[in-house]
Amino acid sequence: MDTRTLYLFCAAAPPVYHVAGAIEDAQERGWDVCLGLTPTAAGWLEHSLTGLQTLTGHPVRSAYRAPGEGDPWPPADAIAFTPITANSLNAWALGLTPTWPVGVAVEAIGKRLPTVTMPCVNQALAAHPQLDRSVETLRSAGVTVLYGAGGWVPNPPGQGRPEEYPWHLVLDALP
Repeated sequence: MDTRTLYLFCAAAPPVYHVAGAIEDAQERGWDVCLGLTPTAAGWLEHSLTGLQTLTGHPVRSAYRAPGEGDPWPPADAIAFTPITANSLNAWALGLTPTWPVGVAVEAIGKRLPTVTMPCVNQALAAHPQLDRSVETLRSAGVTVLYGAGGWVPNPPGQGRPEEYPWHLVLDALP
């Protein structure tokens, strides 16, 4: 079986602390995983970045390359952006590119790359009307958004269980 390349992007939500298990699961499914983090998520995982780079065999990225700088990753066959925060999800749906992972996700729509995302938001964040609009915008653009039944169901603020985040749902939804 040929190895396919998965860009796994993570925003700064508590499940990001468990990303190594998701990488291992994806690798067992035949994916060559390249890990990209929002700058805040990279800060949270600062002490784990070397181990995550060793696990993936690729540099962990969180910033745009300089013009003319070579790409250290192979081209993506699919993108998974999970966990994604309300901030990154809304920026993506609006076509804004405040962070490198969001910028790549915005371009993925135009490139028609298979892309799956699963928000990690609590009920208070989910109550804002922009979140539902953003989910609908991304779905209408061809992004598989695992939100609601069969995906992420928001919990009350302060009652998250990051160790129970269902990473497998995103991996199951990949082509």
